[in-house]
This record gives sequence, structure tokens and C-alpha cells, in this order.
Amino acid sequence: MNTIKKHIDLLGNRATDKITGFTGVITSVSFDLYGCIQVVITPVVDSEKSEYKSGHWFDVTRLNISPDGKIMEVPKYNNGYIAEGKKGAADKPYNF
Repeated sequence: MNTIKKHIDLLGNRATDKITGFTGVITSVSFDLYGCIQVVITPVVDSEKSEYKSGHWFDVTRLNISPDGKIMEVPKYNNGYIAEGKKGAADKPYNF
């Protein structure tokens, strides 16, 4: 498998940082100029408190990926509506 695709496919998985124990869903992947591959882990909202907490960046080497699978599918970045840049941040990717 293409290594870039392997990292993009992390999107939508639950993950835990091995060092801090920070847990949530991978919502972004970054390939930076210095060779680091990092992800944003966004914590799940506590529905009783309705508190939204900020996500944080972590190196992919620090992660434990949940074996439970994705909670959301990865958008199709290679062609179509999303690849053409026609999808804005306000659009919902799927109906829940």
C-alpha cells in the first residue's frame, strides 16, 4: 500500500497517544517540510455536558490505533466534488 494513503487512511479512526493517554478521533493528517507525519486527535464530545474540547497534534509514531475500525469514512480526495475543492468547512460530509 502507498505509504501516503496509509497515513490518510488513519482519518476517522479512534486513537490514543501512548505517552499522555489523550484519546479521540483522528480528524487531520499533516506531512510537514521537516519529515514529520502528525495527526490531530479530537476528543469525543461529552453529550451530557455538551463541552467541546480542542484537538491536539501528535506524531503518528506515538499512537495506538483502535482495532474497532473507523467511526467515519475517509473523504474521496483523489477525484470528484471534494478533490475539486468544492466542499467547504460548513458542509457536512455525511448524514448522521
